[in-house]
Amino acid sequence: MISKKTGVTTATLAAAPRSEGERSETERSGDAANVGAESTPRPNPEVVARAKRRRFTGADKQRILREADAAKLTGTLGALLRREHLYSSILVAWRREREAGILEALTPAKRGPKSKQNPLDTEVDKLRRQNARLTEDLRKASIIIDVQKKLATLLETLASQEESARKPA
Repeated sequence: MISKKTGVTTATLAAAPRSEGERSETERSGDAANVGAESTPRPNPEVVARAKRRRFTGADKQRILREADAAKLTGTLGALLRREHLYSSILVAWRREREAGILEALTPAKRGPKSKQNPLDTEVDKLRRQNARLTEDLRKASIIIDVQKKLATLLETLASQEESARKPA
């Protein structure tokens, strides 16, 4: 095969003299052993799976705060923080929430974008569709009732004409 850039064939490169420690491209990449075999990409073993954010319940936060408040000896608070994998700033924030009396704040908030749709909008749309359907049904029923009235009067007139035709005058 001739390279378009250099104009050199692979046979020429293979026949070129090499120094003592130099290897060919196929020897370096291991392609000589994989000739004809389909190469499958291997996953990178150094890529770490994305860590999931921890969420503490209100009970967990209160338990940790009780343990932190009870830690009087030197180093016990640090041991607690290491054991729970926390920073001291998180304890400060949790203590502020506790002092403010916000028990709901100790429960984890739902992350992500907030819903922009009002939950009552779906109910309103459903009721509007139902109202339109019922209005249409009422219109059809009134048409049917009008037709029935006209038919009844027509049958009455036909019956009276037939009755008068049967009676000889």
